[in-house]
Amino acid sequence: MKKELKAVCFGEILFDVFLEHKKIGGAPLNVATRLKALGGEVAMISAVGDDNNGEKLTHYLDNLGIDTRGIEVKPNYPTGIVNVILNEKGNASYDIQYPSAWDKIETTAVNKKIVEEADFLVYGSLSCRDSISKKTLLELLAVAKYKIFDVNLRVPHYTKKNVLDLLYAADFIKFNDEELNEICEDLHSNKKSLEQNIQFIAELTDTPTVCVTLGSHGAVLFHNNTFYHNCGYKVNVVDTVGSGDSFLASLIIMLLNGEDPQYAINFASAIGAIVAQSEGANPIILQSEIDEFLGDFSKKTITNASV
Repeated sequence: MKKELKAVCFGEILFDVFLEHKKIGGAPLNVATRLKALGGEVAMISAVGDDNNGEKLTHYLDNLGIDTRGIEVKPNYPTGIVNVILNEKGNASYDIQYPSAWDKIETTAVNKKIVEEADFLVYGSLSCRDSISKKTLLELLAVAKYKIFDVNLRVPHYTKKNVLDLLYAADFIKFNDEELNEICEDLHSNKKSLEQNIQFIAELTDTPTVCVTLGSHGAVLFHNNTFYHNCGYKVNVVDTVGSGDSFLASLIIMLLNGEDPQYAINFASAIGAIVAQSEGANPIILQSEIDEFLGDFSKKTITNASV
């Protein structure tokens, strides 16, 4: 990587509970973990309960070298738990317990300073289901240099107003295709194609970078008025938990380090595919695995569709 970017991830840290085991997770934590693995300097702003699960989460992040000064301990609320149900294709649905400690993140001098000193802040919509954490996030967004919104719609844990507030605050927005369609319908878009709706969001919110993931069909990136596409990589899916989070972290690192956007989306799609063929959200990924997915891709052969 060209430089060590300073990142902050805000929001839920928790345990994903499957039928026979539990795994450390939460979208912001998953993004933070992959950012760190890719060479970033990463801090986490969240909250845990005064319980064994909270100790395990903080210890896990400390061992990875992720800054945990912004993680509060809430004696009156439990550490987050999500019951994960996988269908026959490995796709996940989620039962997210409320209230959890991460619903009660408060603004402190420490987490404000962490954000002010960072190159970018990553946040999602789930962290705004409670008014306390939402208030804190809005205060931190006001001092952040660059803001990355990971749209993460989980019924019934969001409102149209919350999502719109977070969209307008962002410099970079990442959706999946279902989330993009839902939000465009809410905003009364009359556009027909995926690319037209991406442009609709970019123009409406004055956001220069919008990315939409398409599951096994890859992703579309709109960056500085140009579209870039990846058609996906064929894998045997074990579970999709965390694949979008690792995709986002990889795309952020590549784009903010000035890599060619086509290479960036190819690299990120490869990382997401590798996670999907592994168990859990944060598998260790070897460079040899990434190289195998990317094959003989050459930056010199890129053609882009300008608009």
